[in-house]
Amino acid sequence: MNRDRSAFLIEWLNSNERKPLVIRGARQVGKTWIIRELAQSQQRQLVELNFEKRPDMQTLFTSNNPTEILANITAFTGKSIKPSESILFLDEIQSVPQLLAKLRWFAEDMPQLPVIAAGSLLDFALAEHEFSMPVGRIGYLYLEPLSFEEFLDATENHKLRNYIQIYEWHTKIPDAIHTQLIRLIKEYLIVGGMPSAVLSWATKKDPNTLNQIQHDLLTTYREDFSKYKGRLSIDRLEDIMNSIPRQLGKKFVYSHVNPQTSSAPLKQALELLTKARVCHYTLSTSANGLPLGAEANSKFLKIILLDCGLCCISLGLSLHHLASISEIALINNGAMAEQLAGQILRTTTAAYADPILYYWQREKLNSSAEVDYIIQHENQVIPIEVKAGTTGSLKSLREFVKEKKISLAVRVNSDKPSIVITQIADQATPLHYKLLSLPFYLLGQVHRLIKNATTT
Repeated sequence: MNRDRSAFLIEWLNSNERKPLVIRGARQVGKTWIIRELAQSQQRQLVELNFEKRPDMQTLFTSNNPTEILANITAFTGKSIKPSESILFLDEIQSVPQLLAKLRWFAEDMPQLPVIAAGSLLDFALAEHEFSMPVGRIGYLYLEPLSFEEFLDATENHKLRNYIQIYEWHTKIPDAIHTQLIRLIKEYLIVGGMPSAVLSWATKKDPNTLNQIQHDLLTTYREDFSKYKGRLSIDRLEDIMNSIPRQLGKKFVYSHVNPQTSSAPLKQALELLTKARVCHYTLSTSANGLPLGAEANSKFLKIILLDCGLCCISLGLSLHHLASISEIALINNGAMAEQLAGQILRTTTAAYADPILYYWQREKLNSSAEVDYIIQHENQVIPIEVKAGTTGSLKSLREFVKEKKISLAVRVNSDKPSIVITQIADQATPLHYKLLSLPFYLLGQVHRLIKNATTT
């Protein structure tokens, strides 16, 4: 399967200003595969050290001299290593996090050797490191599950991917293509973007095999619970994992997780799961300006799971049910639509930036309002309202537009795309704004289409 982040890696590899790279992402999203593919496609010798399998290999890095370290690796692996023709890959580095400090010496003393580090639970090490991180001497790449566009590639729908990537507002999408893309986005919703699940579906099209793989992935994440520093009962982690799919689209309430447990251990369990990237926060923001995080309120959270396919299997939904699902609205009362939108929006973030999701809410007596997602597009604050079907009220979106006096908003639903100039007249000076309506299958193109709409 092709991954879009490969283009970033190739550019990094060929850059004269290359720094050691740290890849961050949940377990089983394809970190190791993408590095092996990079070495193969660029005809580089891959020197791969897995510290989870062999933690004793950290002794090869006792020196701060990259030449000595390379001599140790050569002796240990039996490989002759030419720095300018190789890639040094330090996999599962969270097992020996102190080695991250060594990356600075490769950056300074052996820049001709590309060095990549990765680890499934790396965020634990980065959050609690007791060593000097090489700030300014390393770069990051964030890897998510496959995007919808990558899913289209993996399932041999290359022409449809090209179609949505070059779509322009003036194009009228034929009913046949729209229907086909809606079917595929629903397929993506249930298969998800985990590489092993997508590969299985693309090659076998067997729902039973897919279900088994998705259950195995969930089991793998649960088996990792014992590695979360041993500071918390596994039962609390299980409680959170089970509750996230049930609380999709709502403010996350700890008393709804387990009424017999105080909020403190549940909050800690949620923090641990987000560090493992098994789930992601959607933070409340006032959205009065940029950056959005400056006005974020961590007391108000919504949570999505790492992957929509894993979320569906947690809810007992599988591809056996696909034929009976006429609208995404019917899945978990439409809450899965918000999971799907959030997951796609995370894939639109630049490869080097940690994806963070935001939403807006106003909690006033008789005047509450909530907009599902708020994104930054260049220097603009853009509200995004997600509607599971083809219709739905936009009351909260209108309230946001009126309060913030913005000129553009986005609605995501199952209808064909459109641009409508909308007026809010219930004020002294009528306010006009552009409402961009996007089907779910075009959400990955949101930034390009916003840019095009502002010049239309």
